[in-house]
Formats: sequence, C-alpha cells, structure tokens
Amino acid sequence: MPHPPPAPRAPPEVAETVLGAVGGGSYDAEARLLVWRAPERTDFTVTVVAAGTSDRPVAAEAYAVARAVGLNATAIHDVGVAGLDRILQVRKELEAADAVIVVAGMEGALASVVGGLVRGPVVAVPTSTGYGASLEGVTALLAMHASCAAGVTVVNIDSGFGAAMAVHRIAQARIAQGRRDLP
Repeated sequence: MPHPPPAPRAPPEVAETVLGAVGGGSYDAEARLLVWRAPERTDFTVTVVAAGTSDRPVAAEAYAVARAVGLNATAIHDVGVAGLDRILQVRKELEAADAVIVVAGMEGALASVVGGLVRGPVVAVPTSTGYGASLEGVTALLAMHASCAAGVTVVNIDSGFGAAMAVHRIAQARIAQGRRDLP
C-alpha cells in the first residue's frame, strides 16, 4: 500500500490514532504534520523566515512540508520589521536561497522587505496573529497582495502548507528544465 501524502494540521490525538493504523510514519508536533516518506533531497533551497514568535507555528508547518517533499529547507525566526537590523543580519542567507517563504502577521510588511532584498521567488504567508487592526490576518493578507516588491506570491492566511507546495512546484519546474539559475 503506498504511503499517503503529508497530512497537515493533525492534532496530537489524531496523529497517534493514524500512526497506530498506518505504520512507518512520523509526527512533527510543532508543525502538526504527519509524514510517511523521506524523499530524496533536491539541491533546491528554500529559507522559511518568520517575523515573530507568534508566527512560528505557521513557519514550522511550511518548513516541515518543504522538507517532507524533498526540498532543502532552513528556517530563520524572529526577524520582523520592528527590528529591521535583524533581517539585514541574515541577508546573505536569504540571497543564497533559491526561494524564500515569508511568514508574518500584523501588517505583513516583512514580505515587501524580503522581496526587495532577494532575486528569487518570495512566497508570503499572512498569519492570523497580531493585535489591534490585524483582523485575524486580513490586514497582512491585503498588505502582502499590495506589496511594492514586484512578484511576491501570496497564499492564504496561515497556509504554511500552501506556501511550501508553491515553492515545491517552482522547484519541480526548474528541475524539469534543468535550470536553477532562473530568477
């Protein structure tokens, strides 16, 4: 029987039940992700960047899904625009990645900042975290869609899974074309 695809958003009790019924899998509690396979790693790199600690669960989901589908993933946390020097300190790591997933709530400004710093694709994930007028992620969603950095792709609120799968499709297209040098 073939193993199922990665299953996101699985609560611990569901994961325990499913793993008991379908052996050979693993569960990432932070990402709430069930995985049954360890695919061969590609040399395509994605960096998952989280603005603040409240964005970490969504970033963990994006990171875990990216790894589950074979991407070479790294994660950088707590580099939101409230302390712009923090994102500038990791600029070289961002520029070295083939793609960047940006996870941010509040006003979602980190996606525009990263989009202005890197050449490669940027996939933005608005999160439902924040206070004030964050409107459960709608503020970040709209800000990311209106990014002044051209070409930033935006997925749905809290969709780390969707972001990782978007990058996976980009990676597969480049690999199929035999090119990693495409912007």
